[in-house]
Amino acid sequence: MGLLRTLQSVASFARPTLSARKRRFDRAANIDDLRLIAKRRLPGGIFDYIDGGAEDEVSLHRNRDAYQRYEFVPRILRDVSNIDTSTTFLGRTLPSPLIFSPTGFTRIAHSQGELAVARVAAAHQLPYCLSTLSTRSIEEVAAVSNGPKWFQVYVWKDRALVHDMLTRAESLGYEAIMLTVDTAVLGRRERDVRRGFTLPPKLGPGTLIDGITHPSWTWDFVRHDPITFANISGAAGRAVGTAVTLSDFISEQFDPALSWDDIAWFRERWKGHIILKGVQSVDDAQLALTHGVDAIALSNHGGRQLDGAPAPIDLIAPVVHATHGALPIICDGGIRRGGDIVKALAHGASVCTMGRSYLYGLGAAGEAGVERAFSMLDSEMRRTMSLAGVRTIAEISPSLVRTVSHQ
Repeated sequence: MGLLRTLQSVASFARPTLSARKRRFDRAANIDDLRLIAKRRLPGGIFDYIDGGAEDEVSLHRNRDAYQRYEFVPRILRDVSNIDTSTTFLGRTLPSPLIFSPTGFTRIAHSQGELAVARVAAAHQLPYCLSTLSTRSIEEVAAVSNGPKWFQVYVWKDRALVHDMLTRAESLGYEAIMLTVDTAVLGRRERDVRRGFTLPPKLGPGTLIDGITHPSWTWDFVRHDPITFANISGAAGRAVGTAVTLSDFISEQFDPALSWDDIAWFRERWKGHIILKGVQSVDDAQLALTHGVDAIALSNHGGRQLDGAPAPIDLIAPVVHATHGALPIICDGGIRRGGDIVKALAHGASVCTMGRSYLYGLGAAGEAGVERAFSMLDSEMRRTMSLAGVRTIAEISPSLVRTVSHQ
């Protein structure tokens, strides 16, 4: 009896979890673990759309691998008992240098889609940028979010439609537009080609089999309204068309004639901040400064447009030098660890983005997965700052990192 009492005093038994997926989610240690859970839950075509890149996926992999070319130069005995991750960007104080970047067709990962992501961002008072190609509308997102909201703009040939979306966003308090400038044509994403994948998804023998073998996603998908391009289907009095009609409309509407002269068009019609997303060279960063944009996002569209484009982190320091630090910089692409965020800030970025990271979380467990993805990056960033000997974002400087010499 004495032995039993001793065991009872030191032993505790966790309540068993019957769901294997929930057990995996509870044990997930990092973003890659969320990715693997999402891969198991989502049909193959859906996962590949989220996970894949253009052509040989060289840029996709370099975006992430580039962070490994830099190592920290940690400082010791700095009293890191209080870590402050707050920063200021475009006049707003943020509790973390992390932006929820725009992703199109988000409901293919989970029925809540953009609403789940917007709610998590708002809970942390961090900007969420809604995509033109979202599956929840400007109005629906505004209804669930009291946090800072941005709107990402693809420039259509139909400028009346673009103006309509700008007007709607401005009336609902969206603070900035993120003008995407790297999509003169769509990149060729060969995983989607091999799958015969379309957006929104169409039913066929392959998708039916995929759906049967992924019952959690399929049950979530069939119980909710069909996926459409919410910002376009009802805009400016247009009737809601079929998914195929809308998809054809989008493929015809990308405007390859977009040029620097169009910045003035947007400035006349948008009173808030203008951010250029898709800057991939020092020369274009200097032109952006000349044209008076408020910030730039160094981005190759997550490796989904031009394969062989530079990794964003490698561009930061040269752009800072060429623009004399006068242009706020968003580092967009490849971040999977909180340490990646610290490295980007050390090179001179103002803030960073998470896109695929939260999509993996959304695909793994809906809104709870998005929250988990953010908390992973946030806690890793705080831990990295502590171990590197920096207490505030302002203390993160170029001296904190150096190029790895033994690669």
